[in-house]
Amino acid sequence: MNEQYVKIWKTIQLIPVGKVSSYGQIADLAGLPGRARLVGKCLKFVPSEGLNNKPVPWHRVIRSSGEIAFSPGSDEFANQRALLIDEGITVKGKRVSIKEFGWVVDLENILFLLPDY
Repeated sequence: MNEQYVKIWKTIQLIPVGKVSSYGQIADLAGLPGRARLVGKCLKFVPSEGLNNKPVPWHRVIRSSGEIAFSPGSDEFANQRALLIDEGITVKGKRVSIKEFGWVVDLENILFLLPDY
């Protein structure tokens, strides 16, 4: 299993229900600054059984602009939108308010939740 993918998946598992994060933020928190595209790439390979018996909530990762990356009208877009709405996240068109629903990583998260890469 790709070590960088595992770091990314573990970081995504920390996003709280009802919050979203950007590809770039996940890359930074996973110790892979500047690798936002790698985050997007590895989301194509999330194991269906999750990681360490815990799901990887891929749907909580969106563009830094607040947009869902999939094309509107696609099955993938509809699936991600539905999963976000199920968690109480408001999606207007293809956009989520980062101000309202963005994951704010505080010192406690950094010290106690994020894996030590």
